[in-house]
Amino acid sequence: MERESAHNSDFWTTARGPALWGRARGSHAGELWHEMRRFLHEIWHLARREPMTLAKVEHVAESMAALQTNGSGVDGTTDAQAPIFLLSTGWRTGSTLLQRILVTDPSLLLWGEPLGEKTLVSRVTEMVNCSLSATDLKWRTRPLPDNLTSSLLATSWIATLSPSGDDFRLALRSLFDRWLGDPARRLGFARWGMKEVRLGAAEASLLRWLYPNAKFVILSRHPYESYVSLSDANWHPLYYQNLRVDSAAGFARYWNRLALSWSELPDGFPAFHVKYEDLIGGNFDFRKFESWLGIEIKEDIALSVVVGHSSVRTRPSWYERWIIAQEAAPGMRSLGYSE
Repeated sequence: MERESAHNSDFWTTARGPALWGRARGSHAGELWHEMRRFLHEIWHLARREPMTLAKVEHVAESMAALQTNGSGVDGTTDAQAPIFLLSTGWRTGSTLLQRILVTDPSLLLWGEPLGEKTLVSRVTEMVNCSLSATDLKWRTRPLPDNLTSSLLATSWIATLSPSGDDFRLALRSLFDRWLGDPARRLGFARWGMKEVRLGAAEASLLRWLYPNAKFVILSRHPYESYVSLSDANWHPLYYQNLRVDSAAGFARYWNRLALSWSELPDGFPAFHVKYEDLIGGNFDFRKFESWLGIEIKEDIALSVVVGHSSVRTRPSWYERWIIAQEAAPGMRSLGYSE
């Protein structure tokens, strides 16, 4: 028995074993087995219903309003910075292509998903949003008296003494200035921004609170096409915080939550919706786009080069389409995509 076991082990480590296994995988039976495993994987994730939650714009707005009840700080009339934030409905939407188009303006540097898996902007948004009581928030960030002295402190109620809410806002802004703005200026770029695939409307609201003159580009692509591109790329598992996205169900839920979030933005929010299908289909007005952003772009330069290609299939399988349609239908309707 030991000899037989050793012989079998040697067989699979020699050239003949892997060669036979490779032929088996390439046969009709092997392809059928691979597709069956993929089908079971998708059904398992569909049934698991892994939760994904995003902060609500209205809740974040309430916290920001409570923090900014007093103080002057930086407003839209005095602020010299106007970063551009390119935010997409998840991976494989063409965000890198649009990023390359935008940076054909020589004055603009757009960072690409800096520290993406850390979801720093999302966590800062959650931190701002995580206040159980707006009244308590106002109390703890009220303006300090101009005549604050040591003797006054020693004889006053100072148990909740805190800097103003506007000081907190400016401190958060200095984080992004030092992290993203200063390096861009050191490299000689007068304007900066970033593209991200993990941020929704709540995070956009926070970024506008920090930068009143910021512009937001919302990029979307049909979830069928995005998923095929992502699936065929055979990337390592992708994450949004602790949520692992490695199935049609997980991707569709992720895409749907981001897509729906944009309907929460208030009227007048400085956002420009771009569909990937229009971007590459000749139906996009680049002159209107660059005028709105305040830059000059040369889209022909970026569009003349193919950088990366992953799709092998032309469309998802029937069960992947069904799963995506079930999970992402509300978001698809919201952004004008057919099911």
